[in-house]
Amino acid sequence: MKKNLYMKKIGERAKIASLRLSKFNVDKRNSVLEQFNKYLKNNTQLILSSNKIDVAKAKSEKIKDNMIERLQLNERKITQIRNSIKEIIKFKDPLKKTLSSWKRPNGLIIKRVSIPIGVIGIIYESRPNVTSDVSALCFKSGNVVILRGGSEAIHTNKILAKLFRKALKRKKCDENCVQFVDSKSRNHVDYLLSNMTNYIDVIIPRGGKSLVKKVMKKSAVSIIGHYEGLCHVYVDREADLSMAIKVVKNSKMRNVSICGAAETLLIDKACLKTHCKPIIEELNKLGCKIVGDKLIKKLVPKKTKIAKKNDWETEYLAPIISVKSVNGVKDAIDHINKYGSFHTDSIVTKNNKTAEKFLSDINSSIAVHNASTQFADGGEFGFGAEVGISTNKLHPRGPIGIDQLTTYKYILKGKGQIRK
Repeated sequence: MKKNLYMKKIGERAKIASLRLSKFNVDKRNSVLEQFNKYLKNNTQLILSSNKIDVAKAKSEKIKDNMIERLQLNERKITQIRNSIKEIIKFKDPLKKTLSSWKRPNGLIIKRVSIPIGVIGIIYESRPNVTSDVSALCFKSGNVVILRGGSEAIHTNKILAKLFRKALKRKKCDENCVQFVDSKSRNHVDYLLSNMTNYIDVIIPRGGKSLVKKVMKKSAVSIIGHYEGLCHVYVDREADLSMAIKVVKNSKMRNVSICGAAETLLIDKACLKTHCKPIIEELNKLGCKIVGDKLIKKLVPKKTKIAKKNDWETEYLAPIISVKSVNGVKDAIDHINKYGSFHTDSIVTKNNKTAEKFLSDINSSIAVHNASTQFADGGEFGFGAEVGISTNKLHPRGPIGIDQLTTYKYILKGKGQIRK
């Protein structure tokens, strides 16, 4: 009961904070972000000390290397966090914008105006920068946020949330615009998902498949997010070989642990003899293991293991890539729409007509021509940062920045009109 009371109080405080936040203009919101940025700079060593505790514990518990890489902070990463906040400060106010307006024959004027979503719950793992990015994006867009980070980063997350709340207090704003669930108890997560529909408007999960699966299964609140990042690169028969090598290498190996990393490479059968071996050899040089179909195995026998059916639906998050030969762009599209996760998929080709077919027909939230899948990131989109990536068919899709954290209402203005 006490645990339920703890979460209920967080929800009640969030609702009150949301009403107060609605009265602050963009200058007020930006002043809080500027203050938070100063606190990050002045408390860098304190943040790093807290992070060392988390990293040491993670290593002692033998957490996977890719998780530790996400968890670990240094001065360069803190500078990146601060730069993201500076970008967010520069953005125009996303609120109270007239998105469209029209006049009806009876003289009634109808406007569609942007407003905040309200209270957003974020459940995430590993990356402590999420605490900062999400708090800044939500606050700038007029939303209150309840943060529940992974237990592996609890010391780092606590100090970052504390500094944001300190900035809020300094600028005479309600500290509860940002609240961090500072308990490791999973019961709190269950309660947040199942019993807080009166307080939370939307849940955004950021993390691995098991976390997202749990959120989708248990949440009574609306969810925005993606299940996994099963991204593809398709090398077309008219692909420039040097460009294809460059794009595939970056898509897979720049950072294998992010959701925008390519997991499957599709190669047009018409260019297998010229393109397959050079691309695979370059991936091998970087330590990438190859799992391929029979044709790929035949062309590169020593460096390829035979793929099983489940390889086409596997998000490795490791230096492994599945490689399949396909009969042109239509076959590639069919494969992606069958096995992909609607996240990010890329085509490499010099033929613009082929590219347009690919970009039009795949169901992904991010479709790419002649560039890496690893551009699937709010910062790379110019959003400053992101709350997450959405593969939902309904709003929003792709990286979620401040504009995607708004909804709208209709405002009708009349002069005494009544409906007949």
